[in-house]
Amino acid sequence: MDARLSAWFGHNARDLPWRKTRDPYAILVSEVMLQQTQVSRVVPRYVRWLARWPTVGALAAAEAADVLREWQGLGYNRRALNLQRAARAVDTGGWPDDLTALPGVGEYTAAAVRNFAFGHEVLPRDTNVRRVEERTGHTFGAGNAQALMDLGATVCLARVPRCGACPLAERCPASGRRYEPLRKQSPFEGSFRQRRADALRAILAGGASHDEEAIAALARDGLVRVEGNTAMAPA
Repeated sequence: MDARLSAWFGHNARDLPWRKTRDPYAILVSEVMLQQTQVSRVVPRYVRWLARWPTVGALAAAEAADVLREWQGLGYNRRALNLQRAARAVDTGGWPDDLTALPGVGEYTAAAVRNFAFGHEVLPRDTNVRRVEERTGHTFGAGNAQALMDLGATVCLARVPRCGACPLAERCPASGRRYEPLRKQSPFEGSFRQRRADALRAILAGGASHDEEAIAALARDGLVRVEGNTAMAPA
């Protein structure tokens, strides 16, 4: 299966900017951005982020408020602060052997950086990779990581896989199956997540928000600081 997958990837690989570097910082930025955001939205923001903060040191020295402003629109703003905290840790002490020691870096992200930046023989298993392995019943090698991600994202889809276009279909026990729709996230419009986002956007713009519940939640996450009755951007 590995050979078939590699041949398919040679003709169908997505052209993504983070695949053109082995810089662990750039790889970390891409992986953190991709955690809960679609690839199409991440690409331009990734390019803009690295143009502004091209190195670990540059991000480490940035104002937290500027980092949050640059992150606006990507969602889950704690990721931005954790990314900067990780950059500061690396800027001070270098890349640790155990990357999960960095703020906001879990097992998958650590494996991705180890593979794509440092060349370690570890397979980062995101949702797409796990789906392909579970359906085929095959365990793939670390060198197939990018191919598996592309296959899962474009062919081995969650609900209605495109088995006719899959290079592994001939040997896949799940070929031709259809799946129940996954539980969808509750709508953003009108949600508390939207209230938090609106409050943070107003505060970062130098204005004010009167949504006390949203401000309290932002403060608990370290996204704003409150002095007296005033909420402001983090230092």
